[in-house]
Amino acid sequence: MKRQTKISNAVIKRLPRYRRYLRELQKKGIDKISSSEFSDLTGYTASQIRQDLNNFGGFGQQGYGYSVSGLYNEISAILGLDKQYKMVIVGAGNLGQAIANHTYYYKTGFIVCGIFEINPRLIGMKINDIEVMDYDRIVEFVESNDIDIGVICTTKDAAQEVADKLCFAGVRGLWNFAPVDIETPTHVAVENMHISDSLHSLAYHMNRTREHEDKK
Repeated sequence: MKRQTKISNAVIKRLPRYRRYLRELQKKGIDKISSSEFSDLTGYTASQIRQDLNNFGGFGQQGYGYSVSGLYNEISAILGLDKQYKMVIVGAGNLGQAIANHTYYYKTGFIVCGIFEINPRLIGMKINDIEVMDYDRIVEFVESNDIDIGVICTTKDAAQEVADKLCFAGVRGLWNFAPVDIETPTHVAVENMHISDSLHSLAYHMNRTREHEDKK
């Protein structure tokens, strides 16, 4: 498989969307799809799709298009989704519980192994048969269970300290839902998820749509 030394983050962010649509095509029993058909489905141009996939080798055949199952498997492998990952969640409030429930019911290959909290009222409760543990135990748990990913669902003020502790314990990635960007060592990947940013973008698009309608 051809790989460039650096793939843009914009390309990587499009790959899960491609994979999601390919999964839906699989469920419908569709075996192949052209780049133009895939364009109509995903909303990206055919040339953008071909350019994105060419970063990793292309995978299409002239006059045939793409094998739906083949491309789905290739993108899964590129994203590392042909493996399973063990996660811990820090923060057992509403958001932490929602993430734990989502990963449990949708069986995404990301397995929640532990949930940690500082609030004594939440310690000891069970979420999908996983007991919420005292945050003081997190380093020992991560080290002894070879945890891959830490999910941060804490307050803004606590997030960096939690990130530092998880990095020290040996996680390879952090999924941060606290409303602040966290810093990590270069060997630990981080995805800062700002829910409010998405909502603000929605407000922008709503108002642009309204302006367009008003001009008619």
